[in-house]
Formats: sequence, structure tokens, C-alpha cells
Amino acid sequence: MTIKIIKITLAILLLLCLLDMPYGFYQFVRFAALVGFGVLAFRANEENNKTDMVIYGTLALLFQPFFKIALGRDIWNIVDVVVALGLIFTLFKKK
Repeated sequence: MTIKIIKITLAILLLLCLLDMPYGFYQFVRFAALVGFGVLAFRANEENNKTDMVIYGTLALLFQPFFKIALGRDIWNIVDVVVALGLIFTLFKKK
């Protein structure tokens, strides 16, 4: 259940990034994504799911707030939507 909450929360936060929010919100989302994707990667590793572990680990690195990756607002919006949809899709994927 905790994994579902993390995925739903991250998806909502990423979709909220499409709105015109204060800069601090985007910083919060980057930090929350780092923690959330880190937890998802850790759980995938515990379940011996190496593919998901690599995907979530890569997303944690992409969204981490310490060394920013400058993609431009349009590209980040696309990334946010694709990742949010991917998270929502995994909620309905059968194990």
C-alpha cells in the first residue's frame, strides 16, 4: 500500500509542475522525487526486480536537486507528464 501512495503522490506532484508554481515548489518536487524514486528503487531491489530498480534509480538521479539537469521548461513538462503517466500505469500493471 505504501508503494501505491508514493506513486500516486509523485504523479500528482509531477502533474502540478505543469502549472505556473513558485520556484520553491519545483525544488520541493525534485527533493520529493529523489526520495520517492529512491524508495521505489530500494523496494524493487528487495523484490529482485532489476529492471524497475534501474528505472527508478535513474529517475531519482534525473530529478535530484543537487546537480540540476537543465532541460528547459518545455522538455521538463514532457518528462513530468511521461513519468506521471508511467507511474499511474504501474498502479494497474499486473505483477
